[in-house]
Amino acid sequence: MINFRKITEENFDKIIKMKRPEGENFLCENSVALAQAWLYKDDEDVFPFAIYNGDECVGFMQLEEDREENELIIWRIMFPEENANKGYGTAAIKLVIELAKGSGKYDHVLLGCKPENKRAYHVYEKIGFVPTGKTEYGEEEMIFHF
Repeated sequence: MINFRKITEENFDKIIKMKRPEGENFLCENSVALAQAWLYKDDEDVFPFAIYNGDECVGFMQLEEDREENELIIWRIMFPEENANKGYGTAAIKLVIELAKGSGKYDHVLLGCKPENKRAYHVYEKIGFVPTGKTEYGEEEMIFHF
């Protein structure tokens, strides 16, 4: 069962060492994402998590909260090659949606996807995300309305 845990000394190395296939340029390294979380730590609106399947660390996710817009943003979601195509990403995103909706703090969930990342784009559409028509940093913004 998919669950989220804080980044700790116990899972830090595993998160840092996670890699996507050579030549795939859809995501920054997890170390960069964690540095960005540190950069914005005083704002208390960026939250990195380890994604677990039961007790096994299988991926990484970073969320951002925009309190003014009542939105939760999936800023990063990453699974190393050995954990790809196992349904972990779909399960993790569905859990984020469920938790965000249940919190009562958000109107929707946003994420960005590079159009050439067809596999991820298809997963997001299947879950119920739709394009907003906006593009930022080469990523097409997608939204899931509750």
